[in-house]
Amino acid sequence: MGKMGRFSFRGLEDLQKELRRLDRKTDAFLQSCARELAARLLRMVVKRTPVGEYGKGYATDADGNRVRYKAGKNKGKVKRVVVKKGGTLRRGWTAGGPARGYADSLAVHHRGDTYAIEIVNPVEYASYVEYGHRTANHKGWVRGHFMMTISEQELQTIAPQILEKRIREHLGGAMK
Repeated sequence: MGKMGRFSFRGLEDLQKELRRLDRKTDAFLQSCARELAARLLRMVVKRTPVGEYGKGYATDADGNRVRYKAGKNKGKVKRVVVKKGGTLRRGWTAGGPARGYADSLAVHHRGDTYAIEIVNPVEYASYVEYGHRTANHKGWVRGHFMMTISEQELQTIAPQILEKRIREHLGGAMK
């Protein structure tokens, strides 16, 4: 019969201690992952949200005075044409938490195995821009921009790579 070699359990005991330490930090780690994904989604949806242009605008001359503008009529007199810009819808996107918009302060709701952060736009016409709507005379349809829907789908495609990288970093300390 062959001899059995010597074996030290010291390495396994150290690994067990590291895994216990990681287990205590798991909830904080999962919350930080949820915050990162929510912040990325918020950035994507804000970037994708259209900004409206309103009114006919106005033209100014070289001195900054408003002038009547007709295309092709007063080319030499007009310095620039100003059109009113919106942005209320884009500025309306928020994620839950006291300091909205900052990834570290996003309020994470934890129920069972689910970590959730609510991203909302309280602007009253946000759903109409998202999904589309009938025209005022009910004869046509204005197509939706699907800024949240598309951003969510895009995040779902990149989330596995992001989470895999974060998990490797988190476990890397225990597996030294």
